[in-house]
This record gives sequence, C-alpha cells and structure tokens, in this order.
Amino acid sequence: MKLIVGLGNPGKKYERTRHNVGFEVLDRLAGRFADAPAKEKFDGLVAEATIADRRTLLLWPQTLMNRSGRSVGSALAFYKLELTDLLVVCDDFNLPLGKLRFRSQGSAGGQNGLDDIISRLGSEEFARLRIGIGPVPDQWDPADFVLGRFDADERPAIDEAIGQAAEGVACWLADGVEACMNRFN
Repeated sequence: MKLIVGLGNPGKKYERTRHNVGFEVLDRLAGRFADAPAKEKFDGLVAEATIADRRTLLLWPQTLMNRSGRSVGSALAFYKLELTDLLVVCDDFNLPLGKLRFRSQGSAGGQNGLDDIISRLGSEEFARLRIGIGPVPDQWDPADFVLGRFDADERPAIDEAIGQAAEGVACWLADGVEACMNRFN
C-alpha cells in the first residue's frame, strides 16, 4: 500500500487557493480512482483507490497546512507504512507557475506543511511533488500570496499542472521517483 498526501487548508474559505493545489491533485485522483467517498480518519479525509494497479490511500489532512504532520504520522503508523511508501503533493512559490518538481527527499524549502511533516516524522527521506505557484510578486507578503486565489489568466496553467501532477502520481506508483524526475521535472 502507498500513501499519497495532498497538502492544503480545509474549508470553503481556502478552496482553489494557491496553497491548496495538493488538495486539488487528490480531488482529481479521487474523481477517477477512488473506491468510495473519503471518510474522516487521522485528522483528515481518507479515500482508498486503485491507481496503477496499486492499493493506494489518498489523504487530505484537515489540520490546517502548518499541522499536516500529525495527520500524516497517524496514517503511516496505523498502516505500518515506511517512508518509501509516502508521496506528499504540495505547492511551491519558489517554482514558476505550473512547473512540477519531484524529489526523493530533501528539506522543506520554506513550505510549512512539509516542514511540519519532516518534524513529526523525524526525517526528510520521503518523496514529494512540488507544484509551482510562483513567483511571489515583490509587493506581496508570501503568506497572503499563498492564501490567495489564482488570477483568471493563471487558472488554465494551474489546471494543466494539476492534471500533469495526477499523471505524475500514477507514474510514481508504477515506476518510482527516479522515473518521475526524468519525465516531469
């Protein structure tokens, strides 16, 4: 079994914001592959799916972005999964809009949800897929920027990136992170 985590903030207030692209990728995957609607579990919403012939859990932490580690740690422990079974999908304002970047491990790079997951798990050694939402305009505070919605002219690019990210998740499940880095980065 593999665990795919999409990062975001719960509630209508945050829907379709830059910070919630991880949720949107999981929504896309659930729409195609989920066996049943998501259920509340592990301080999040969890849906089981079969993607690339693999039993997969989709997890939307409902703890707010900066506390995502609690939800992720609980799911990993319950299912006795290894860090190699985990892929975290999140936004990155340091990447240009729509750019995808797979990594097998690494620092949080300023992404507070990743930072909390790393802190809770005590390791940086898990795969992540970052989706570019940047750059932050000079006059913007980064916190306000990530909580804002995409402009109408940005939405087509981010919708395409979300579709590519969903394909990337299937690639990760089928072929591993190295294949994804070669194909999507």
